Amino acid sequence: MHPQTPESLVRDHTVYSCVMGSRAFGLATEDSDTDRRGVFLAPTALYWRFDKPPTHVEGPAQEQFSWELERFCELALRANPNILECLHSPLVESVDDTGRELLDLRGAFLSRRAHETFTRYAHGQRHKLDADVRTHGAPRWKHAMHLLRLLTSARDLLRTGVLTIDVGAERESLLAVKRGEVPWPEVEARMNRLAREGEDAARHSPLPDEPDRRRVEDFLVRTRRASALQPGPYDEVVQGVVRGRGVGEG
Repeated sequence: MHPQTPESLVRDHTVYSCVMGSRAFGLATEDSDTDRRGVFLAPTALYWRFDKPPTHVEGPAQEQFSWELERFCELALRANPNILECLHSPLVESVDDTGRELLDLRGAFLSRRAHETFTRYAHGQRHKLDADVRTHGAPRWKHAMHLLRLLTSARDLLRTGVLTIDVGAERESLLAVKRGEVPWPEVEARMNRLAREGEDAARHSPLPDEPDRRRVEDFLVRTRRASALQPGPYDEVVQGVVRGRGVGEG
């Protein structure tokens, strides 16, 4: 079996890729980077070696980051904010049949766990902003803008059960924060209000308490099995094992 490099896994086995960051959030300006995120499916046979495939790959392009499918699903089931937002990007660059199945599972990953994970992430960002204000007299305004966006997205997810990452009509008010045109006390008050509204939404959320782990696992098992049955080295042995025959059995 020819060795697979991390770069070739992304190049040859990506099932879903999208644009994230400011462009996906509807907050891009002329100097915005293009952040690309993706999911690749490492061939099943690679897991039968001592050296396992990577769980993630940075690159090969600038501002590009990809996760192996299983790792991506694990993080999504834990309601990792970055992963959930990646699943809901409005800017999909490529998707194959496996990727379409993954996108069809978006609802299976959503649960009230999002309240805890989004809140924990928001608290971490808020502490950094408060430290900047104490040290430098002002926050990093771009980070303040994105925290407002995150708090709004989390509140609306808990209220409606739907994750929408494009800020829509909030674009100009958020960009005003990024430019430093809104006084910090006003920004701080907006953050506090959004946090309170998120707490209230969590108490009445239509989201289930837990994600649908069984449904996601069934998808992963089917996908791994299908990969194992693809033509390649050791075909006879691999397909015999996958179909339930022992090695050497007719």
